[in-house]
Formats: sequence, C-alpha cells, structure tokens
Amino acid sequence: SKAASKSVGAKYQWQIMRSLGLSDEEIKKFCDTDYWLDYFPPLAVKDLKSFGVHVDWRRTFITTDVNPFFSSFVQWQFMRLRDSQKVKYGKRYTIFCERDGQPCMDHDRASGEGVGPQEYTLIMLKLIEPYPSKLSEHKGKPIYLVAATLRPETMYGQTNCWVQPNITYICFESTLGLVICTKRAARNMAFQGLTAEDGKIGRYIELTGEDIVGKPITAPLSEYKMIYSLPMLTIKADKGTGIVTSVPSDSPDDYAALLELKKSAALRTKYHIEDYMVMPYDPIPIIYVPDLGNLSAVTAYRRFGVKSVNDKDKLLQAKELVYLKGFYDGIMTVGEYKGNKVQEVKKLVKNKLIEMSLAAVYYEPEKQIISRSGDECVVALCDQWFLDYGEPVWKALAEKSLDNIETYHEEVRRNFKATLNWLHEHACARTYGLGTKLPWDDNWLIESLSDSTIYMAYYTIAHYLQGGTFRGENGNQYNIKPEDMTLEVWDYIFNLGPFPKNTNLHKTLLDKMKNEFMYWYPVDLRCSGKDLIQNHLTYFIYVHTAIWSEDVKMWPQGIRANGHLLLNSEKMSKSEGNFLTLEDALNKFSADGTRLALADAGDSIEDANFVEAVADAGVLRLFTFIEWVKEMITSKHLLRSGPTDTFHDRVFISELNQKINETDEFYKKMLFKEGLRTGFFEMQSARDKYRDMTSSILMHEELVM
Repeated sequence: SKAASKSVGAKYQWQIMRSLGLSDEEIKKFCDTDYWLDYFPPLAVKDLKSFGVHVDWRRTFITTDVNPFFSSFVQWQFMRLRDSQKVKYGKRYTIFCERDGQPCMDHDRASGEGVGPQEYTLIMLKLIEPYPSKLSEHKGKPIYLVAATLRPETMYGQTNCWVQPNITYICFESTLGLVICTKRAARNMAFQGLTAEDGKIGRYIELTGEDIVGKPITAPLSEYKMIYSLPMLTIKADKGTGIVTSVPSDSPDDYAALLELKKSAALRTKYHIEDYMVMPYDPIPIIYVPDLGNLSAVTAYRRFGVKSVNDKDKLLQAKELVYLKGFYDGIMTVGEYKGNKVQEVKKLVKNKLIEMSLAAVYYEPEKQIISRSGDECVVALCDQWFLDYGEPVWKALAEKSLDNIETYHEEVRRNFKATLNWLHEHACARTYGLGTKLPWDDNWLIESLSDSTIYMAYYTIAHYLQGGTFRGENGNQYNIKPEDMTLEVWDYIFNLGPFPKNTNLHKTLLDKMKNEFMYWYPVDLRCSGKDLIQNHLTYFIYVHTAIWSEDVKMWPQGIRANGHLLLNSEKMSKSEGNFLTLEDALNKFSADGTRLALADAGDSIEDANFVEAVADAGVLRLFTFIEWVKEMITSKHLLRSGPTDTFHDRVFISELNQKINETDEFYKKMLFKEGLRTGFFEMQSARDKYRDMTSSILMHEELVM
C-alpha cells in the first residue's frame, strides 16, 4: 500500500511486499496487473469479517474493466456527463509524470497528494552585454533572465533582481529566446510548449549564480532604465526559476535584503558588487495602501521592528500584512491603471506584458510531487479529457448541495467551501493503467478519482448483477448480461428516464432494481479521509448534482471526514517497530478490544491515536464485564424484585436514561469516543454506584437484567 511504502523506507514495490510477509514466489505473480485484483480483495473481506463489520457482501465488486457490469455503469455515467457538457477536451496545465508519459492524478502519487499546478508570470529581464564569458558564443543575441512572479502588477517598482550565487543555472534556447533559469524550471517549461521539442530542453550552457551576479539588465515597466542582478542567499533551487524580481516598495523581504546590501560594504565586496549597482536604487512608490501609505513594505518593516534579513518571524508578519492589505485594499498610483484597485488590474498588467512579449505564462507544482514511479512531476500542457469543475452554473449547484450536507465538523465545511472556490478543470482520463475506457474514445482510461464519484448508486443494485463475485464473471440468477445494461436501462433504474423501448429485460425485474435504488438513495453518509476533501469528496458532490440535476432529493446528505491513524502517538513505521495491521490487532486484542481502542482514539478530524495500552485495558474491562454478566445471570434469584420505587432505584433509572440519551446523541453525531464514555464507562460507574448504595437492600432485578 501507499502507506506502507512511506513507512518502511522501501524503494520498490517488491520490497514493500516482502516487508509485509509475502514470499518471493508470491511477489513475482504481481507482474500481472490482474493478480492484484485477485489477491487482495479476499484478504480484505476475511479481515473485515473477523472484525465483525456488518456488510452485505453480495454488493462487493471490482472497479476496473475486468468487471463488465461496473464498466457499463461508469460509461453510462460519463455519457450523461458528456451530454450535459460537463466533460470537455482541450489543452490544460496538468501535473504530469514524464516517466509514465501521462498526467499524474492524486492516486498515482507517492507524495504530494492534493497539490496542483501554480500559475506564475515569467518576467523577461534582458541581460545587457557584455555577457559572462561562458555565454560568449551568444554575443549579439538577446538573453533574458526569467523571473517567476505571482504579482505582475508590482513590476513598476523593480529596483534590481535577485540571484542565488551558489546554485547552478542554465542558458538554453526557448520559444521566448535565450533564457537563463534553473534546470528544474527549464524542465517544466519544456512540457509547456516553451521549447522547440516537447519535453526536451535541448542543448544548454551551465552557469553558477556568481557568473550572473552584478550584471546589468533592463526590467519591463520599471522606472529605472537599467538595474542589476544582486545576490540573495535565501533563494531555493526547487522553487520558481531561481531568478527573483525585487520590488522593495511592496515586499518586506526585498526591502530588508536591499537595505542590508546598502549597509554592508563587506557583503558587497564579497560578491563584487559596486556601489553604483545598489546605492542609487531606492524603493519606488507604486501602490497606495490605507494605513501603510505608498511604501507599504518600508512602513511594515519599521512597524514590526525588523533589524535585518535574519528577523524571520518579524519579516513574515510584515509580509503577511503587506500582501493581504496590498492585494485587497491597494490602489495603483502609477501606470495606465493608476487609480484602480490592485486586485482588478493584476490580470490586466499580466496580459499587457505578455502582449508586449515581455512576459509569459509559466506553471510548476505548488510543492514537490513524486509519482509512484519515483519521478519528480512537472506541470505539462496536455491534450486531455477533463471534467469542467468550477464552471459557474455547476459550481452553484455544488454549493447548494453543500449547504444541505451534514459535515459533522465546521472545519470540514470550511474546507469544502475553500475547495469549491479554487477547484477547476480536472483531468479525468489517462492513456494506460487500470480502469474503464472512455465510451467515445477507447484510447483513454477513466482515472480512479473520476470513475468512483457515484459508485454508491451501483451499490444499491450490484447484487442483481455481480452474482456473488467480485468480477461478475459467473453470471447472475436473473440472467442479466453486461450488454443488456444499455444507457436507457441505467437511466430507468436511476429514475432518470422512461422504461426503455428496446430491452430484453422484463419490466418487473427493472422495477425491482429501480425500487431498490429509490429505497436506499440518497447517500445518507459517506465516510472518507480528510485529505480527499480537496478532490474525491468534492467530485462526489459535483457529479451527484450533475447526474441528478433535476432531483435534489438524490443529492448527498452527509459526509464524515476523518484523519489518519497514529499508533501510540506516533506515525506507523515498520522500520521503527511501530506498525500494526488489522489482522494483527484482532489476533492481539480481539475484535471487541480493537473496536474499543478505535472508538477511544478520537472524534475530531485530526489523526486518531490507537493506544495499545487502551486496547489491553479494554480487553480486561470487557472480560470483567462479561464475567459480571455471567454472575448476575446465575445469581439473579438473589436480586430484589417488586416495585422499582426506592430513591436509589429512581436515581439509577434517571442516570440510565440520561446515559442512553447522551450516547444516542453522540452516535448520531458520530462522536464515538464520547459515546464510549457515556455508554460504557459512565454507565458502568452508575451501576457500581447503584450497587454500593443498595448494598443493604440489594439491586433490583429489572434494573440490572
């Protein structure tokens, strides 16, 4: 599993499997992808049965094309999404695995789940000749340092650019001309149509940051006709392009770094920076911010008492204040958009720079993403089928649905709202792997976060089709064949259309299936990990509103998100001996002891904590309770009978009713730790108190039994 791969320090799948106890003879069978489907499901069923989970196992199924009934259901779903123009085709910026040669969805990642593409504006800073000696072959040709910025509207205030002296840069030919950036950024650019050959950087020249520090450049929109590249040691090679624009009027970090260079002759000398490269350059007023003035970074720098670039916490406070107020309240004081709000002109300035060939759109992953193939992912501009999440009308339906969903924790609702605000097009297909083929283009497979958004509708009628098997390969008692499940048949079953005219299936049978669906739907409760709020669970809401757009009664009613499971307050790790499978827990603590410890592990959406000492104590407490029950059964003739009207009887009855009601409420709210407290521990405490208070007259049989 992915969790195991993260915990055991194993690099390859066979190492993970060996760590889980599989023999080499067994491991080699997994070269056949179908073997995965045959090996693990029976083991999961076995463990869950041992756990005592109440499941109608007739409704189990596999969600790939080895199960033709489920594939038919998924293809019906996508045809209906396409009919309502929710599925589209075109070029989109997508997280991409070069090694696999296809988009890398969340379930395809070893790390970086939930991370998406981040858009930047590439600012082209023209290098002024003479060039560094390493670039002599390009004499006479324009060369650009390319800086990635999130704030193109601030380019009016550039006083310099920043370069990291100690990292490696490359100069290569792009569709923008000769550009200089880190190789990592160049790799991303190569997959976005910014190089001659897709995915290839081509020939390049390596440079160190020191080679390009102290060089004159021209910066688009800046009031200064010529500025210089200056050293900044905090630039990271794994973020952006390694080149950073400097706007000290509106960036506390830039102001602090520029001020330090101005103050420190030793620092300038170390990096061969002449005074004329720094001293004449002061912050340029470009944006007026209420309460901060027209040099907001300078004001915040002084207000928070920043003394140097090493005052990290104070600089962070200053940055958060300036960026927040600057974006929402700032007014441009220069340029053609003078007098307009910053948030209104950001895109306008970006588009203007692009039209003037002084900038370009550039994407990279928000954070590092490693695919399950072990490749660091890039952002690629791909031709792809995608679900048009974020489209205004569809988004409004999803928001309406969320308003009526019980989320059990307000933080979960806030996370859903935030996701709905940023989520947009999602690639829904890939070119190989496991899954169901797109019904209109069998070169594509529907990926795993998209084929499972409404499969709970399939649960309701699966037992009519599967015939008691995962794949449905043995037929079923109703003689329904996969080819019988036409689009019109699915429409009828799911209350979306009339009885189909051309079908071999009897109306009585289809009515039974339809009635089963109508009995179980809508989804009263969907439980899943909190990390899936930002993708799968939000897709779940979206697709229900699309398929049943005219019937809000079929929209989801409840979603309970949960964290992951810690073991004894630590993350599970086989290499450190802190690891427990469900099978091991059942063998060690019994099903009831395991359940008790899980219930006690926590009710919030934070990671729950399974404590083995609690499970051990739980087993003893359960044993003691069972022994007490046995004792009461054999000695009930010794208990008191007659009216239950003593003071202590009435108190005990009241406490019992109170604990029952409290426990019922906690269970309704899925607060199982609290339910365990009131329904088990406090109930027994009330019993013990009743026993002590009635020691002279004995407990009443009716109240104990």
